[in-house]
Amino acid sequence: MANHFSALKRARQTEKRTARNRANTSRLRSTLRDLRESLAKGDQQAADQVFRQTVSALDKAVQKGVLHANTASRYKSRLNVRLNAVGKK
Repeated sequence: MANHFSALKRARQTEKRTARNRANTSRLRSTLRDLRESLAKGDQQAADQVFRQTVSALDKAVQKGVLHANTASRYKSRLNVRLNAVGKK
C-alpha cells in the first residue's frame, strides 16, 4: 500500500478514474448489444432509432477517451452496413 501522501492521492485518483472508465465502457457496450439485438430481430424502424443512440454513445466514448476515433468510425461503418442489410431484406 502507498505510504506517501502523494502516492495515497494517486491511488484515490486511480480508483475514481477506473470507476468512471468502467461506467463509460459499460454504457457503450450495452448500447452496442442493444443495436445488435435489434438488428437480429430485423425491425428496421426500431433498429434505426437504436442506431442513432449507438452512434451518439460511440461519439461520447471517443470524447471521454474510452475509444480511439478510428475505432469508433470503424464500428459506425460496420453497423451501418448491417443496418442497411436489414432494410433490404
